[in-house]
Amino acid sequence: MTLYATGLRRAELTRLQASDIDTERMVIHVLGGKGRKDRDVMLSPKLLDELRLYWRSLKHKPRTWLFPGGRWHSHTERPISDKVVWYACDQAARRAGIDKSVHPHTLRHSFATHLLEAGVDLRTIQLLMGHSDLKATTVYLHLSHRHLQATASPLDALSLRNEQTA
Repeated sequence: MTLYATGLRRAELTRLQASDIDTERMVIHVLGGKGRKDRDVMLSPKLLDELRLYWRSLKHKPRTWLFPGGRWHSHTERPISDKVVWYACDQAARRAGIDKSVHPHTLRHSFATHLLEAGVDLRTIQLLMGHSDLKATTVYLHLSHRHLQATASPLDALSLRNEQTA
């Protein structure tokens, strides 16, 4: 859920700390992302509710990592592993009845695509994804057929005196 709600990279998710959650500003601070760059991503109220439920359910509260490693999250001194993130995505897809393979990056890609389909501009998506170059953002964003069909031509906004075509 955190991957899809934030567009984080798998490695960024594993290194999240409880102190990175800023409920006042409703953002998550991503420290040392790709290229060692910091950025903020949105904190969905739904995600915040789920993270609070998750945190309350932990028997051993971690001092550092939001998602601690080890079986039953008992080794709170180290973060969750990449392998566990992959497995969690696979299991969530199976529980949802999705037959296709779902990887952590699938959720990142879906985050960007769904923002675009909702009308969010590419520059904002670029910042949320942590891309230094806009070209990197456009690679993720294949426009859906529905999105293309819903886009009006700028000509449609003009009032034409004469209905002649050029």
